[in-house]
Amino acid sequence: MNDPMDKAAVALGPRIVASGGFTTLYREGMALIEDVAAYLDGDGRTESRHLTRETSFVYATESMRLTTRLMQLASWLLLQRAVNEGELTPENARTEKEKVKFSATPSERGGPGYAGLPERLQAYIVQGDRLFERVLQFDKLERGGISEAAQPSTEGSIGDQLARLRAAFGRLQG
Repeated sequence: MNDPMDKAAVALGPRIVASGGFTTLYREGMALIEDVAAYLDGDGRTESRHLTRETSFVYATESMRLTTRLMQLASWLLLQRAVNEGELTPENARTEKEKVKFSATPSERGGPGYAGLPERLQAYIVQGDRLFERVLQFDKLERGGISEAAQPSTEGSIGDQLARLRAAFGRLQG
């Protein structure tokens, strides 16, 4: 008898990446990019004029890091959107994505002058770091790189959702 559970596993990663989850990530990412650009060009520029010399240096460094990171993320998001809309093959997108080298997220934020940064810039840095982590998760999913043993990073994350799916389907198969 043919048991439907005996069939080969379906790759969930590419399906999740092509789903509405990506659409949400894309919208949030592009909105963050626009917000940060407007802030750095307007209020951020005004706020930076009132900083101490030490904090001004940290402001310049962190705003450049954030801008660089967001441009890398925008490239990834636009490539993935092109794949999802059929404008680019997954193989061509992977080739292009290889050219986009993500900057590492600093393991610790802070140091002299960091606490003096405007609150909005600090909030944008945190949002940028979160977006970066989500894009990395989607990229791993798209490449099929999240293993069965991957631990969910946060409740509601892609890893968490995959773990729940595996647990549910594992119970069905057992």
